[in-house]
Amino acid sequence: MDVLLLSRLQFAFATFIHFIFVPLTLGLSFIVAVMETKYVRTGDETYKKMAKFWGRLFLINFALGVVTGITLEFQFGTNWSRYSTYVGDIFGSLLAIEATAAFFLESTFIAVWVFGWKKLSPKFHATCIWIVAFAANLSALWIILANGFMQHPVGYVIQNGRAELASFTDVVTNGYAWNEFFHTVTGAWALGGFFVVGVSAWHLLRKQNVDFFTKSFRIGAAFALIFALAVALVGHRQGNIVAEAQPAKLAAMESHWETQANAPMYLVQVPDPENEGNSVQFGKIPSILSIMAFNNPSAVVKGLKDFPKQDRPPVTLTFTAFRLMVGLGTLMIIVAILAFIARHQPAESSTKLLKLFVWCIPVPYLALQAGWAVAEVGRQPWIVYGLMRTKDAVSPLATSQVAISLVAFFVVYILLAVIDIFLLAKYARKQPA
Repeated sequence: MDVLLLSRLQFAFATFIHFIFVPLTLGLSFIVAVMETKYVRTGDETYKKMAKFWGRLFLINFALGVVTGITLEFQFGTNWSRYSTYVGDIFGSLLAIEATAAFFLESTFIAVWVFGWKKLSPKFHATCIWIVAFAANLSALWIILANGFMQHPVGYVIQNGRAELASFTDVVTNGYAWNEFFHTVTGAWALGGFFVVGVSAWHLLRKQNVDFFTKSFRIGAAFALIFALAVALVGHRQGNIVAEAQPAKLAAMESHWETQANAPMYLVQVPDPENEGNSVQFGKIPSILSIMAFNNPSAVVKGLKDFPKQDRPPVTLTFTAFRLMVGLGTLMIIVAILAFIARHQPAESSTKLLKLFVWCIPVPYLALQAGWAVAEVGRQPWIVYGLMRTKDAVSPLATSQVAISLVAFFVVYILLAVIDIFLLAKYARKQPA
C-alpha cells in the first residue's frame, strides 16, 4: 500500500466512526429541547424527567463525539498538507468559524444546561438547550459549507499557485452546500426520532414506565415521520444538483454508461466497470433517470463513457452505496409511518411491531453512512471537484508513518465507538430518575 491509499483509509475510517456520534447529537438535541419546552408550558413533571433522561444520552454521545471530531481536523495538516496549502485560505476559514463560534457556543451552554437545573428559571434553562441545539446544527453547517466547497468550488481565484478566497459571500451561499446541509440534518433529525422510538419501544415491551415512554414514543414518532419524508424530498433535490454539478457522480450512482435522452432506470443492475457496462440489467423503467436527474423525461443524461477513465469515480462502490441509501431511506419511511400510526397507544401494539422499532434503531445510521459514501467516493478522483486531484493533495510522508497512525486511529476510534454504544445501551435501559 502507498501513502495515498493509507491516508485515504485513515481519513475514511475516522470520518465514518465520527459520524456514528454526529447525527444523534444533532437530532437528540432538538428532541430534548422540545421535551423541556413542553415541561415549561404544561408544568407536567414527566416532561422534565424526559428531558433529563434523554439529555443524559445526548451528553454521553456529545462528549465522545467531540474527541473523534478534533483529531479529524488535525489530519488536514498531517496527512493532507498539500491540500491545506492549496485551499487552506478558503477551507481553513470555515473550520475556524465553526470552532470559535458554533462549537464554543454549544459547549458553553451545554455546561450551563447541565449545572443549571436548580439555579436557573425553567424558561431560561429551556432556552439554554435550544441554544445548544441551534449551535450544534450551526456547527454542522460550517463543516458542510467546507465540504460543499470541495464538492462544488466557488468564490475563489487561482493566485500564487494556490486557490485564494475571492468572495466569502459566494462560499457561504453555495447552493450545493446548503442542500447538502439540509439533506444531512434532516437525516440526523429523523435518526433522533428513530432512536427515541426504538428505546421507548424496548421499555414498552417490558411494560416499564408506560406513561413516560408513551409520551417519549409520540415525540420520537413525529420526528421520525416528518424528517424521514423531508430527507427524501431534499435528497431528490440533491440528485438534481449533482446532475448539474457532478454528472460523473450521477452516472456512477446509477451505473449509467451511455449518454441518452429519455434515460431509463433499471430495477436490477450489476455494474461491470472493466467492460464499461452492466453484467446484469433488467427491469427497465423508461425515462425515470431523466426525470430523477432533471425533472424532465426528455432530458439528456450523460453516461460514464463520455468521461475519461481517469475522471470516473469508483463505479461499483458508488452505485452500491447509493442503492443502500435509497433502500434504507424507503424502509425508514415505512417504519416511521407504522410508528406514527401506533403513537397513541404504543404499549398496546403487537410484540413484533415493538421489536421492529427496536431493531430499526441502526437503520438511519446505516443510511447516513451510505449517503456520505456516495458523496465522498462519488467525488473521486477529485479532492476538490475539478480543481485538485486527491493524489496531489497527500502529504510527503513515509509509508511506515501513515501505517502506524492508521493502526493507532483504528484502535482508539474503535474503542471510543464501543464505549459510546456500551454507555448508550447501559443508560437507555435504565429507568428514568
